[in-house]
Order: sequence, then C-alpha cells, then structure tokens
Amino acid sequence: MQRSQVKIAILALVLTVTATSRAAGPVAAVSGVVRDAQGVAQMGALVQVLANDAMVGTAFTDLHGRYLIANLLPGKYEVRASAALFVPTMRDNLQLRPGAKAVVNLTLNAIFDAASWLPAERRKADEPNDDWTWTLRSAANRPILRLVEDNQMIVVSSSAESPTPPDRVRASMTSGDGGFGTGGIHNVFAIDRSLADGAGMTLRADMGSASGSSLRAPSTDVQVGYQKRLGFAGAARTVVSYQAHPEIIGSGAVSGIQAMQLASAQKTQLGDSVDLEVGSAVYVVRTANSAFAARPFLRVTAHPTSAVTVGYRMATSRDLQSFAGLDAVQMELPVAVLSGGRMQTERGLHQEITVGRKLGKGLVQAALYRDNLNRIAVSGGGVLSPTDFASANGPGSTSGVLADTSTDTFRLMGAGYKTQGISLLLTEPITPAMWVAVEYNTGAALTAGEGATMTLPSVATDLKPMASQSLTVAVKGRVIHTGTRVRAAYRWQPERFVTEVNPYEAFGDQAYLSFYLRQPVHCGSLLPPGLEATVDVTNLLEQGYRPFLSADGQTLFLAQSPRTIQAGLAFNF
Repeated sequence: MQRSQVKIAILALVLTVTATSRAAGPVAAVSGVVRDAQGVAQMGALVQVLANDAMVGTAFTDLHGRYLIANLLPGKYEVRASAALFVPTMRDNLQLRPGAKAVVNLTLNAIFDAASWLPAERRKADEPNDDWTWTLRSAANRPILRLVEDNQMIVVSSSAESPTPPDRVRASMTSGDGGFGTGGIHNVFAIDRSLADGAGMTLRADMGSASGSSLRAPSTDVQVGYQKRLGFAGAARTVVSYQAHPEIIGSGAVSGIQAMQLASAQKTQLGDSVDLEVGSAVYVVRTANSAFAARPFLRVTAHPTSAVTVGYRMATSRDLQSFAGLDAVQMELPVAVLSGGRMQTERGLHQEITVGRKLGKGLVQAALYRDNLNRIAVSGGGVLSPTDFASANGPGSTSGVLADTSTDTFRLMGAGYKTQGISLLLTEPITPAMWVAVEYNTGAALTAGEGATMTLPSVATDLKPMASQSLTVAVKGRVIHTGTRVRAAYRWQPERFVTEVNPYEAFGDQAYLSFYLRQPVHCGSLLPPGLEATVDVTNLLEQGYRPFLSADGQTLFLAQSPRTIQAGLAFNF
C-alpha cells in the first residue's frame, strides 16, 4: 500500500510539472555578436538580459564576440552589452514569444570616441587626419537598430555597423608660397583601406613640381601606414616613409636631401584605469653625409575617477609624442646639418606631469614640464649665397644650415638649453560641433636680444635662452549646415623670441595668426560630389621676424614660423 501511494505521488508531481510547462509555453533564447564601431568582434564583453530592471540572464562573449542566453520565459526584455573602456549599449523593448530565438547584434563605442578634446595632434600641411585616415571614427554612441521578424526568428542589427568600411580615396593639388620643403605645386594621392580583420592600411604619395632656378627634379614623398588591433584593448600603428627633396641645399652646398623614416606606436589599456602608449621614430637622413637618429616616446595616463586624469609624458621628438601622432601618415622632413664637422639632428628630452579634470563637457588641465634641449632647429628666410653656405658649414661654425631654394626659407641649428615651466589648458564646446581652447605656458625660448646685430656664422652663439610666456586661443570643429571644417589659432609670445615657449605643446608650430579651412564645394550638377577647397595659412601677419646679416652683408631674418600660404582643391571618392 505504501509503495502504491509513493508511485501515485510521483506521477501526480510529473503531471503537474508537465501541465505547468505546457501552460507557460516553450522557453525563448537570445544570441548574437558584440562588435566595436570598426566591426571588430569583442571578446569578454558582458551581455545582460533584464526585465523590469531585474537581471534574468548573463553571458560573456567568446573569442568571436558571440554570446547565448537561453531558458527565457516569454515577455518583454532589455539586452545590454558593456565592456571596459567602452560606452554601454542597449536594445530595449525586445518582445520574446514562446519558443522565439532572437539574434541581437550590438555595437560598442570606445569611451575615447564619444568625445574628443582639444588640443588635437600637431597640424599637418594637408590635414588628412581630419576625418578620414585610419577609419578610426565613431558612428554613434548607440547603434540604430532594425527589427525583422521571420516566423519566430527575430534579427536585430545596427544599420550604422559596417564590418568592412569602404575604401576612401583622396586626390588633391595645392600651390602657393609654401613653407620649408612644401613649396611649389604638389599633387597628393592618398588611399585608406580597411581590411576584413579590422586592420587598416593607408598609402600617401606626394609629387612636387620641378622648382628652383635650374628647375631641379620634383620632390617625392611616399608614406605607407598600417594599423592592427591587439587583443581586447590595444592597437599598434606603423608608418614607413621615404622623402627626396632635390630643391633643398645642405651641408657643403650639396643639392638634395633624402630621408627614410620608420615610426611605430602601440597603445594598450591596463585594466579599467590606466592607458599606456609607447613608440619610437627611427630615421636616416643623407645630404653630404648621413645621420641616424632614434626618437622614442612614452605616455601613461591614469583615471582615478571618471572625471579626473593623471598622466606622465616623455618625448624626444616634437613630431611624434603619442599614439595619435600617427593618425596622419605624413611625416615631417628631418633637419640634419653639418655642424662642428659632424652631421647633427635636432634633439631634446621633454618630461611632463599632467592633471586634468572634466568640467561638464569641457576640460581643464594643468601640467608641469621640464625640457633638456641639446639642439633645436631655428627657422629663417631669405636668399642664401654660396658664401653663406661656406661660412655656416665651415670648420669654425656651430650652427649649420639647410636651405629650400624654392621658397627661400632655411633651417639652422641653434644652441641647446634647459628650462622648466607650467602649462594650463582649458577647452569648452561652443556649439555641438565646435570647440574652443585657451592655453597658457611659461618657460624659456631663444632670443637675439634687443639691439644686437647678428651674422650668419655666429647666429647660433648669439641666440640666448630667456624666460618668457605664451598664450594661445584656438578653435576647431565644423560649421553646422555648411560642412566647413576649420582650425584657427592665435599664439602670442614676445616677438623678439625666435623659438617657441614649450615647443612640445600642441600649438607650438602655429605661431601668431594661423588657420586651416576645408570647405566642400557644391554647384548643383555642374561639379561632382566630394570636391573640397583647402586653405592653409601660418603666421598671416608676419609677426616675430628678427633681422640679421648674411656673409655678404644682405639682410636675412629669423622667425618662430615664417609666413606660409597654401591653397588647393581636393577630391574625395
């Protein structure tokens, strides 16, 4: 009798469970793939399913970014994805019917893509890193989702998501009173290609026109860049460039300079609170002789809280100081001169400790820096004679000179010095697409002194460091409804100084009034889409010129940045 009662109880329990399951209906499931804005699958992302703000299921994505959360009862849910250093994204109002299998693909956007702060990277001549190189662009902070029902299959995808973005090609032609190494007419062709694995490649070729009194061969600049993501929270970039400038006269009045450069940088996140950037630029320069140099950098940024940053930066080159410095593959032409019987290149060590805090949508940052500049390049202008080259590069000279015959500008090597100072930066948005920055610096710079008459052979010894300060006001962004992209700055410091105060800061190469404009050109159906006009101006008012005498008694000048004006047309397709 007891055994019969036990069997009856077990049978009743099974029938009850079966009836409950049939009443509730088949369970549902959610699966999908989590990617970043560049279409790269994200391993280790946390995916949560919530109902009425209560979590009912969790999963972590696998090596291919896939996840699966099963055994969900029919109802309305939210699916949320999050990961370190990414802005969380969510799909809400997901209605699951009995037995439904929902595929929800979500896109995460990096925190550093959600907002960008001024100052940006140092401005290049054709500004290609404005919005197209490396394809490192944030589509949106949250994806636009599309819901398609096929029987009981629900597919959710991001219309902005593109695992393999299309190639971007840009062809441009510029001309004008260009600066050192950029004079005459230049035809530039650049292509940016994204690979299926999330990597990116960029090729840029710049062919100048034959220039100079003897119509020397055209200058040639070729750069190739490659970027690859490293694991979950890292990336690496490499840029190889070759430059040949027959119009430049170097040591011993030898025509032509050639430079081969290899620049690489790597960025990684250590946990949720530390960013690490490290890299180096290695180059070989040849004029009469050859010079070799390596210029490493290190940058560490900690985030004690979401609004506070603390960082340390070490740089040995003004051109490459961070991972973002390789956004543009265009590399600056190194300065190598014969000084004291040896080939010399610009060299220095910059160390800086910064503390920053977000104020609303803006940023305030304070830095304490120390510079040890062994040699620093000084810019000048005027026509140099053979006697000038002989005196500047002679055995008793300590400066050396490198001249561009197409623009009548030159670079000479000034004496080094040590200095320290502070840098204060404040940025604030003035429109949704426009930012303003104010920067104040103290430190030292080279000056000729009041009333001193300098000559070319002794100019390096006549220039002396003196305490000074500078103030910069800059704007950067896009004018809404017009598509105009602008970067403008006025950087003031006393005009008797011929080098910058804090030369490693963001606006160091933009003395006095300088601006860059990039304007889309529309004319109905008469012109093809993608046409742009560009204008690039440095030191428009010709401020900060310091005269001195050449070896022949003619007047030359030194300046922080000699005036340059370039304009051209670009076509994007």
